[in-house]
Amino acid sequence: MTDDLAQIGPRLRAARRERGWTLEDLASRASMSPSTLSRLESGKRQASLELLVPLTRQLGLRIDDLLPPAPADPRVRRAVERRDGMVFAPLTLESSPVQTYKVTYPAAEFAPTPRVHDGFEWVYVLSGSLRLSLDDREHIIERGQAAEFDTRTPHSLSATADGPVEVLSIFSASGERMHVRASP
Repeated sequence: MTDDLAQIGPRLRAARRERGWTLEDLASRASMSPSTLSRLESGKRQASLELLVPLTRQLGLRIDDLLPPAPADPRVRRAVERRDGMVFAPLTLESSPVQTYKVTYPAAEFAPTPRVHDGFEWVYVLSGSLRLSLDDREHIIERGQAAEFDTRTPHSLSATADGPVEVLSIFSASGERMHVRASP
C-alpha cells in the first residue's frame, strides 16, 4: 500500500501538467498554498482526504484515479467447450491477442474435409498421434512434435484411428473463430 501512496504525488503532478497548469494555478483553484501542493506532488507531504478532495475536483479526477489499478487476476476462468467429440480447454484469457487451447480429438478413421481461412495455426502434440491434412498431403505429428502452417492452405486436424490425441493449439483470431466457434 505504501508504494500505491507514493504514486499519488507524481500522478497529481502529471494531471496538473497535462492541463498546462502551474503549481500556482492549481493551488489557487484548490484554495491551498503552492508550497503545500509542491510538497504533496514531491512526496514530502502525506496525502490526506482534506488535501486530495479539492485537488481532484479541480482536476476532474476521482481519488481512485490517483492510485494504480488493482492487478488483474491472471487466472484463465473460461469454460471448456465440447463439440463433435472434441474438447477445447481455453488456456488464455479471452482478451489475449492469440488464443491457446488444449484440444482433445477423438479417434477417427478418416480425416475431416479440409477447410481454408485467414490466419496461422501452431500445434504441439501432448499425447497420441495427430493427423494433419495439409494441401492434399497427410502428416502424422507424434507426441513431442510441433507443426506450424498458414491456414489459407486447405487443412484439417484429427486423431488417427489408434486413439485420441491431445494437442496445444495456438490460433490467430480468425483461426480460433473457425476451429472453436464454427461447426464443421
